Amino acid sequence: MADPKGFLTTPREVAERRPVAERVQDWKEVYPGGAGKALLPIITKQAGRCMDCGIPFCHSGCPLGNLIPEWNDLVWRDDWTGAIERLHATNNFPEFTGRLCPAPCEPACVLGINQEPVTIKNVEVAIIDKAWESGDVKPQPPEWLTGKTIAVVGSGPAGLAVAQQLTRAGHTVAVYERASAPGGLLRFGIPEFKMEKVQVERRIQQMKEEGTVFRAGVNVGVDVTGTQLKQRYDAVVIATGATAARDLPVPGREFGGIHQAMEYLPQANKVALGETVENQIVATGKDVVIIGGGDTGADCLGTAHRQGARSVTQLEIMPRPSEERPAGQPWPTYPMIYRVASAHEEGGERVYAVSTNNFVADADGNVSGLDLVEVELVDGRFTPVPGSEKTIPAQLVLLAMGFLGPEREGFLEQLGVELDERGNVKRDKDYQTSVEGVFACGDAGRGQSLIVWAIAEGRSCANGVDKHLTGSSTLPTPIPPTARPLVV
Repeated sequence: MADPKGFLTTPREVAERRPVAERVQDWKEVYPGGAGKALLPIITKQAGRCMDCGIPFCHSGCPLGNLIPEWNDLVWRDDWTGAIERLHATNNFPEFTGRLCPAPCEPACVLGINQEPVTIKNVEVAIIDKAWESGDVKPQPPEWLTGKTIAVVGSGPAGLAVAQQLTRAGHTVAVYERASAPGGLLRFGIPEFKMEKVQVERRIQQMKEEGTVFRAGVNVGVDVTGTQLKQRYDAVVIATGATAARDLPVPGREFGGIHQAMEYLPQANKVALGETVENQIVATGKDVVIIGGGDTGADCLGTAHRQGARSVTQLEIMPRPSEERPAGQPWPTYPMIYRVASAHEEGGERVYAVSTNNFVADADGNVSGLDLVEVELVDGRFTPVPGSEKTIPAQLVLLAMGFLGPEREGFLEQLGVELDERGNVKRDKDYQTSVEGVFACGDAGRGQSLIVWAIAEGRSCANGVDKHLTGSSTLPTPIPPTARPLVV
């Protein structure tokens, strides 16, 4: 156990973010010096709040099964090398999860029953950032090669996790990415102010030194077919994510200035990294409306602030969540409560329980506003509230309403894999699809989910691939692909 009285004597404390007026002027992380460094002055005592429960329910909240009490104790004892060893035992990329995961482990913390839970996510990111700084993160190339070859299609968190595990098992792995550089949404979807791309770059470099081959700028399904990959490699892993965006089919959707969030965010990321994007979608001087109240919407919000939007409004069809845990979502489930991201601190208006009736255009056919109506749930259906109609101005509308699964055309059709009733790639307990030697992990098989689930599935899928190729596997025991988190 860490500090035996820590949970009694030490209140929960998190790192302070940079002042809003300062941080909206740049694209750097919102924490001074980065999240991990900003936490170091307080993190040892925060780790000491962990009670090392007899049944650590934080494990049930974490799809990766992170050994949270163990590395909390090691941090409290100032054994940072031991802490990163225990953290890496279950998580390939804690610098990603420590910044981007919504931390379902924290609502499952036993201390959280009647106090503020342990700052698990903060301890995690402090451990990995200190490990990078001290040189404790090193390449782990295999001692010998098996002679087996694997193609991983997609280089997001699931693709990177499955590739790293299989490379370390001695297989020869090539990761295909249609974008100009590997990383998937980690690189082109997540804004710099949430995670600077140095975090992605140094992991990619580590994986290269371990032996993983990256082939960026290759659109599988076009430049090379799924059939060709199947013939060329001993196994193929589908880790393409759930990139089929949900649309909003209302009158006026065809007007100019209405874009999917994943058209807007990658362009902003490239420019923030010094690239030039022709005809970039920008929020500068515009009234921006973001439809969707989730993390992607918050990413659009923070990006619009930094581009100098005149106003930003974020719309959500669901009613405003309560600030306290709802009675129907008891501990240790993940409660749907009102949360404030760093982007929300920076301004903008959040509007709940509204639906878009139609878009309004100017004389040039570009969007100039939205006709909204308030809605309420009646018998499980959103019903308009009479007399609540209103129009709000908008010269830029961003659709951030989630995703419907993987893109079916091209690669998946060429492989001939079966889909489940939700349109995701169907797979068995070993993550193998209906086509022998073809596997699927992450959002492509699970549907839109959390980064921590993507990494967990990548690790588990690697076990299935390894067993298929060698007859057995020494990689970590997989979670079944049908598993659902204890959290909601």
